[in-house]
Amino acid sequence: MFWHHWKINFVCKIKHTVFVSLSGQYCLSAAEVSLPGTARTAALWKRRVKKKSVYTTFSAGLGIGTALGYNFPVVGNKTATATQDNVKVSLAFGIAIATMAQSVGHISGAHLNPAVTLGLLLSCQISVLKAFMYIVAQCLGAVVATAILSGVTSSLPNNSLGLNALAEGINSGQGLGIEIIATFQLVLCVLATTDRRRNDISGSAPLAIGLSVALGHLLAIDYTGCGINPARSLGSALVGRNFTNHWIFWVGPMLGGASAALIYDFILAPRSSDLTDRVKVWTSGQVEEYDLDGDDVNTRVEMKPK
Repeated sequence: MFWHHWKINFVCKIKHTVFVSLSGQYCLSAAEVSLPGTARTAALWKRRVKKKSVYTTFSAGLGIGTALGYNFPVVGNKTATATQDNVKVSLAFGIAIATMAQSVGHISGAHLNPAVTLGLLLSCQISVLKAFMYIVAQCLGAVVATAILSGVTSSLPNNSLGLNALAEGINSGQGLGIEIIATFQLVLCVLATTDRRRNDISGSAPLAIGLSVALGHLLAIDYTGCGINPARSLGSALVGRNFTNHWIFWVGPMLGGASAALIYDFILAPRSSDLTDRVKVWTSGQVEEYDLDGDDVNTRVEMKPK
């Protein structure tokens, strides 16, 4: 008898956890609210994944599309070998991220990057299930964007679709280090500029994050092509069917993002929340995500999900 009641309570708790993690503060339509629990959860799943996929498709497509554009300098009245304008590519990625973050940050946080999502998860700002959903959607969006670009730019010679690769003379360890450093500064920027405990920020968080993305590219593009976003790297590798050293562009950004979250949360700006509070957010989410120190939170809402 005890086992039967325990099993029923456990199943109910799991269903509640899944629903809260998926729903966040999204508003459901009247028709969706009236659906049975399973169908309602499925509707929320589709909505979240669809939106994240669309956002990542736009940002990845714009960035990679710029990377496929070449300059053909004229030397001695003759067209020289095509060269890549690193500044243009860096600014394109940065502006794309800043634009999408400013436009849709109020809807779902506009992570657009698995490394950023991991950082926010470790910083205890989203649940594990929601983080998993976001990463799946980001990867889907990046693959779709790269597939579209593959068709649009099929006539380009030696089209690598923006594939990230180690530069000549750079070994895997060095490439890994570059990816860790570049992603570390990005995720640290995201955590610091969207920290709702701060009241000293008068500028735009999306703009700062976009500039951080551009900075990462200016640093790393000559060494690794600048991954810093595993989903974006996956899109080019999967569509181009080239996974050489691909692990670097997952391990590096994820280590960088995780390091930034731990250093910010426990050294630079420690939170007062205890382990119980953190586990609660990881498993069930909470009404006010990004709010473990409720008394210290001011009214800033930039980049905060509804």
